[in-house]
Amino acid sequence: MPFVKVIVKTIIVAQLGFLTLFGLTFNLAFAQTAEERGTEIAIAADQRDSGWKHITADMEMILRNRAGRESRRKITNRQLEVDGDGDKSLSLFKQPKDVAGTAMLTFSHGLVADDQWLFLPSIKRVKRISSKNKSGPFMGSEFAFEDLASQEIEKYTYKLLREEACGEGYQCYVIERIPQYESSAYKRQITWIDKDQYRNIKVEFYDRKDSLLKTLEMTGFKEYAGGYWRADRFEMTNHQTGKSTRLNWKNYDFESPLDDQDFSQNALKRLL
Repeated sequence: MPFVKVIVKTIIVAQLGFLTLFGLTFNLAFAQTAEERGTEIAIAADQRDSGWKHITADMEMILRNRAGRESRRKITNRQLEVDGDGDKSLSLFKQPKDVAGTAMLTFSHGLVADDQWLFLPSIKRVKRISSKNKSGPFMGSEFAFEDLASQEIEKYTYKLLREEACGEGYQCYVIERIPQYESSAYKRQITWIDKDQYRNIKVEFYDRKDSLLKTLEMTGFKEYAGGYWRADRFEMTNHQTGKSTRLNWKNYDFESPLDDQDFSQNALKRLL
């Protein structure tokens, strides 16, 4: 009997060894690269925030110079979700008087250059923004024109760098994304995406020399109808100039209908 037990034990150990080796081989064959995992997370985040159709919101823009002096602007914002293409957005400045009536219309795309137009009430004309100027500051803020377009998946390549705690007690994926579209001001961006709801918590922007240029932090998240999350504060800090811009958001409205007619060059003038 002892001899039989030894034989049986040997067979079992051999079988377990085979299963372990098979499992390791299986895992290696199907292991994801950091690039594949980063892309998967980016796609999941995009899918989590799809289906909202249209949004209206009010926003206060607070600009601070290096000395801490502030100037404030009030803006209304509309967004339209577009199937098969990037989203559309329209921003109208309401205050102060010197910029009231200025409006920007954006049609976001993937690798094709975004279409953007600026309506200037002082000359009553719609001016197209060249793709080469997308890296410039929007209305004197620390947000570039390209920062304000929707972040379509195709615009970047992705790589998961690590996982760590971030923001207001979140656990986050830290992902490097590299712009694939022309005329970007950035060599790369590092994004923190929370593992629970896949929200963008923070973004670091690196200039073409790969020096840290800006950091965007999003706080005060609230969940709205349909399970859509929005932050009520965006803080963009320029580390090279000492300036910053805060966007305070309120009055999110996912119910009031909007359509393509509300996002045209003629719509810019009708907002006055």
